[in-house]
Amino acid sequence: MNYVVIERHRSEYPKPISFAQGVRLQIGQRYEGDKGWEDWYLCHCAGQEAGWVPAQVIERLGVGEGRALEPYSAHELDVDPGQVMVGLRPLNGWLWCRRQRNGELGWLPMHKLRRLD
Repeated sequence: MNYVVIERHRSEYPKPISFAQGVRLQIGQRYEGDKGWEDWYLCHCAGQEAGWVPAQVIERLGVGEGRALEPYSAHELDVDPGQVMVGLRPLNGWLWCRRQRNGELGWLPMHKLRRLD
């Protein structure tokens, strides 16, 4: 499904967390903020800075511990209004997208996008 960007977005995370399936995670605080962005957790894994991870990709192993159910990247796209994105996976108020122009993959907040028919 195609989307057009309706509001500028710039990532605040220059070194986004990314990991392979099966990686052990330290699970921190749950995101408290914008409505509709529930179920994101601040996670750490070996050799990386902390990053926000959706609950759907975390297998809980105990208090504050988990394992990745699938490969994941917290990369966000920097976009400007008018750019076209291909939506691949919506999760917790965000959309994993492919930039139509060059194929770059990353997350965008759903409220900054409008679906094209």
